[in-house]
Amino acid sequence: MTKKMVILMMLVIAAVSASAQTKQQLFDFGWQFTHNGKTVTVDLPHDWDIYEGPVSGKGITGTGGGWFQAGKGEYRKTFKSPDAEITKLHFEGVYQKAEVYVNGQKAGQHHYGYTPFTVDVTPYLYKDKRLNEVTVKVDNSEQPNCRWYSGSGIYRHVWLETMPALHIAENGVFVTTPEVSEQQARVQVEVTIANESQVDRNATVVVGAAQLMVAVAAGQTKNVSTTLTVNHPRLWSPENPALSEINVQLKENGQTIDNATATYGIRSFSFDAERGFILNGKPVLINGACIHHDDGVLGARAFDDAEIRKVRQMKQAGFNLIRTSHNPSTRAFLDACDSIGMLVIDEAFDGWRTQKNPYDYSTVIDSCFHDDIHAMVLRDRNHPSIISWSIGNEVIERKDIRVVYTARQMKAAILEKDATRPVTEALCAWDRDWEIYDPHAEVLDVVGYNYMIFKHASDHQRDPKRVIWQTESYPRDAFRNWAVVNDFPYVVGDIVWTGLDYLGESGIGRTYYKGEREGESWIEGGQPEWHGAPCGDVDITGWRKPISHYREMLWDKDTPLYMAVKEPDGYHGEIHTTMWSVWPTWESWTWPGWEGKPVEVEVYTHQPEVKLYLDNQLIGTKQVSRNTEFKAVFSVPYKAGTLRAEAGGKSVTLKTAGEPARLRLTPDRTVMTADGQSLIFVVAEVVDKDGTPVPEAAIPCEATIKGVGTLLAFASADLKDTEPYTSPRAKTWKGRAMLVIRSTQKKGSVSVTIKSSLPTATLSLKAK
Repeated sequence: MTKKMVILMMLVIAAVSASAQTKQQLFDFGWQFTHNGKTVTVDLPHDWDIYEGPVSGKGITGTGGGWFQAGKGEYRKTFKSPDAEITKLHFEGVYQKAEVYVNGQKAGQHHYGYTPFTVDVTPYLYKDKRLNEVTVKVDNSEQPNCRWYSGSGIYRHVWLETMPALHIAENGVFVTTPEVSEQQARVQVEVTIANESQVDRNATVVVGAAQLMVAVAAGQTKNVSTTLTVNHPRLWSPENPALSEINVQLKENGQTIDNATATYGIRSFSFDAERGFILNGKPVLINGACIHHDDGVLGARAFDDAEIRKVRQMKQAGFNLIRTSHNPSTRAFLDACDSIGMLVIDEAFDGWRTQKNPYDYSTVIDSCFHDDIHAMVLRDRNHPSIISWSIGNEVIERKDIRVVYTARQMKAAILEKDATRPVTEALCAWDRDWEIYDPHAEVLDVVGYNYMIFKHASDHQRDPKRVIWQTESYPRDAFRNWAVVNDFPYVVGDIVWTGLDYLGESGIGRTYYKGEREGESWIEGGQPEWHGAPCGDVDITGWRKPISHYREMLWDKDTPLYMAVKEPDGYHGEIHTTMWSVWPTWESWTWPGWEGKPVEVEVYTHQPEVKLYLDNQLIGTKQVSRNTEFKAVFSVPYKAGTLRAEAGGKSVTLKTAGEPARLRLTPDRTVMTADGQSLIFVVAEVVDKDGTPVPEAAIPCEATIKGVGTLLAFASADLKDTEPYTSPRAKTWKGRAMLVIRSTQKKGSVSVTIKSSLPTATLSLKAK
């Protein structure tokens, strides 16, 4: 290139850069989707599996994937060439094996369905007024590839990004807090500048009062950093999720050509075997939940409102940590953890080199893991909620010494982008060979134990400095696991499997009656009647099960008094439990036909004494302590009426329900945003004439939505119901169902009508 050409190019760059800055435009609307020979218009996020529904015993994803169909799909969308030097498409998540074409030319590809990726489409855009066409081919036909429900398609957001050739790199502002106290914090800001032009560039990075000169060679990136001091900082914690923002400007020739804003939280934390987990100088016991990426009735469709709701549900259930089992979650999910106050273990993978399924990550690990780990860490490292990175889960090759090398590779890839957090991994044994893990555990900063916490004492004796958390536990072991964490500081937390019911892994956590298919979910042929896992503390309609209230009470002495009733064995049949299940227990004193027979009533409290009354007649008094596992259990001959428990000056009641009288509709809010992405979740309950929920009501319903909203889903928590979740029809289960309404891009009113054998139920909502 001649000197004259370079000067001309610099003049052009200066002219363009004067107005060009990085911009993001949501690219979710108006895609043409083709699948099985049919083409329809769809808006993202989209998951074609959830529209088709499970096919019991026949769906190619099998029992692990919930018997859904998967397959191949193709998305097309047209758009004008932006007036920008650089144009990119950012995909938050496509499941899976995505290939991106622009105007017939392949622009990029990405295999792993759970990490974000960006495709530079600049070279493929038309330079004239013709519309460009982007095509995304998605191949989820190689099955099974996932051990739970993955969904299929572009299930997370897509963004059209434009920027000047010299710009702040994607995820290019990294904020850390190396020194933190209540009086003062040192905040370190590292900024990465990318030069995608053909000439060397000089610029200035402005961070607060600091101005940093940077020279970036053509086609290269350059890092600069500075340190800020914050006096009397607001410290981030689950109880006080205080967030801050920092703005970074990129200037060239005195003009701002790009800027970026990063949100972060100021906090300090540490793990050690003597003191446990310390957050901002104070010990914290970790009460955690594993959750998968799906949003229940929505399938894999990752709407921001649904992701926020998921975090809020876990917070309301008393958890203070979520493990993203077994893959990175969404930006919106982590934003919610930051703002609501939820600790996070951010997990990269399930298995490694030895397959769990024929087409899982083992088929691409060596070519992909480095980039996928970097994609996770670069996107997520500013989130104060994240206190650990996890590199894997129950790897099959645990007895091959080469697994230690793999673990070191994974950890090294994380440390290349973030050295401020510990690295963990969930280890598990299916036999008696546990101590062989010692060389593997040495790689980890905190060692994850899946269902192996009973090994903690002998392991501590062998390795007194090892820090342990139980990364998966059985729901029924709630008390035992709380006690271990409470008593031994080197065991910093328990993380139950799971916080939420989820799709796939069909039948894990189920109870069943004599005469039904026996055994666990993994028996030959699986559990064809099930398409999900009912092992969660909260079901897919948002109802908290009694085990959730019990677990919260164990970890938080201020939890309200709670009472539930165990389903009598034989009421519906002879009850059988499975490994991840608890005895079916309900908020119900409605057991017609069981009059005079004993029913067990459980009251959960830290108060020392509980009194139980039936129709104001004292049934009995029970003493409560750690020896009773903070439960008062009464055997009561059943009689219709009002059951009341009293403890510590508080009371709670259960009332026998009458016949179904109406549907009660309860929205989580009444106004949504007219942006085509906002959601309202409406719970439909069958109640009697007095408003008491009718616990056994199974009422077929049909929903109609009119106005500026659309029906996104309507379903109950019955994970054996094969009606597609997107259908307007649903049958209440245990007297309950839920519908989800999506806003359009118009303002106005939304009318909800549900018809059934009961009086028609209506609800009026708004979109603004």
